[in-house]
Amino acid sequence: MMLLNLKMNRRSFLGTAARLATLYGMQSTAISAIAEALDSATSGGAPVLWLQGQSCSGCSISLLDTYPRSIVQFLTHDIQLKFHQTLSAATGHVATTSVKEVIAKGGYYLVVEGSVPVGMPAACRFDHAYFTDQLRQAIPPAKAVISVGTCSSHGGIPAAEGNPTGAISLRAFMKQEKIEKPCIAVPGCPPHPDWMVGTIAHVIKFGLPPMDADGCPLMFYRRTIHDVCPRFPDYERKNFAKQFGEEGCLFKLGCQGPVTYADCTLRKWNGGTNDCIAAGGCCTGCTTRDYPRPKNFPMYYEVGGHSSQSVQS
Repeated sequence: MMLLNLKMNRRSFLGTAARLATLYGMQSTAISAIAEALDSATSGGAPVLWLQGQSCSGCSISLLDTYPRSIVQFLTHDIQLKFHQTLSAATGHVATTSVKEVIAKGGYYLVVEGSVPVGMPAACRFDHAYFTDQLRQAIPPAKAVISVGTCSSHGGIPAAEGNPTGAISLRAFMKQEKIEKPCIAVPGCPPHPDWMVGTIAHVIKFGLPPMDADGCPLMFYRRTIHDVCPRFPDYERKNFAKQFGEEGCLFKLGCQGPVTYADCTLRKWNGGTNDCIAAGGCCTGCTTRDYPRPKNFPMYYEVGGHSSQSVQS
């Protein structure tokens, strides 16, 4: 069915599956399984319910940049997107009724974007219900739960110092509510589209991926940015840049690469075009538990009086 709809022959389809397996950090033996997962999802095997809490929708915007498959192919052929507050056309009672029906039926894959305002539940509502109450209903009947973005995975910007909403991560909320269900975390501000699509594809076909202590898939978060940084030779030679635009390791300008687990410098963004360090900027540690509030972390250090910008988190 999917091959006919996309006017794609089997050889081309398997080629796409191979590229997806490679991009999503999977072994070559997974190629046929990925093809099977995408094909079976088309026939109705992978309903996805995407809910949003305290967020800027940046994770959803990043999802639109998925490659090599287009976002239209992913949303209409690879999964059955039951509802998405940013991308769905349905509004008003049509949307709320649809979500309630999906939750009542169960058996879906739940994706949550944004943090949970437990200290001020009224700060985030869906219809007339608090987001916290919606999660209490939506999590138990889900086949799997995936938190996308640093806000959902670790609290993120809404949980930064001084926030009045008591924002916490989805996993912390589940622990607080004593909801015992695995939660896969896909942090990033925003996450790379490969991380989101790859995790969803893995969960649909294989179940839970190998994860670290924070629930992050090791296929994307196994090594630090520092370990795979193109400027690592400069670090070993102790050749440190003193201001932006210079050659050399950016560590003394505030780079968080040594404590940040992600594969940005290998995978790159915007269809493999660029990444933060290649563009001349520091890694800001956007996948870490403490982002954007690491202790003693100014976004730009003052080194030798060159930089007047010193923005404390």
